[in-house]
Amino acid sequence: MSARGAPERGVPVRVVLEPMRPRDLPAVLDIEAAVYPRPWSHRIFTDELAQRRSRVYRVARVGRRIVGYAGLMLVQDDAHVNNIAVDPAWQGRGIATVLLLELVRVAVGRRARDLTLEVRVGNERAIALYRRFGLAPVGVRPGYYEETGEDAIIMWARGIDTEDYARRIDGIVLSLPEDVSVRWGADR
Repeated sequence: MSARGAPERGVPVRVVLEPMRPRDLPAVLDIEAAVYPRPWSHRIFTDELAQRRSRVYRVARVGRRIVGYAGLMLVQDDAHVNNIAVDPAWQGRGIATVLLLELVRVAVGRRARDLTLEVRVGNERAIALYRRFGLAPVGVRPGYYEETGEDAIIMWARGIDTEDYARRIDGIVLSLPEDVSVRWGADR
């Protein structure tokens, strides 16, 4: 095991996806502070969790430890990924992929047709992940990330409710690392 509790690669892990709850926020805020230059506050997460009709937040647990989280905003037939973050000790293990799979599953279940997000222009790992999910760049928001002055790439995947997209998602599920098993969440 690493110092932060992540087992070595190849050691099987079971990822459990659950709705984010207020009691999860201390662990979520720790991850938020570790991965973002300007982390969201407790208040922002509390406000987001209160909007149950239009927001969906998930945590990824391995054992009792929260190793990542993700959030989704639903507006009419669009699903907007608000955030995906993984504890640095757990990055590269497929956790972000699992979280995005869960958000897509929930979005389609809530009748979303399209998926969108913004990503830092320099975040190549995230951009590669999003491209696997069929998200394509459609524009740039100059200086979107105030704390670094970086631009944001606006990405969209259209038709996430189609059979073609479902086949894409099935392929991503089949490509998850062999040492990762998942218990998918329940929509709330």
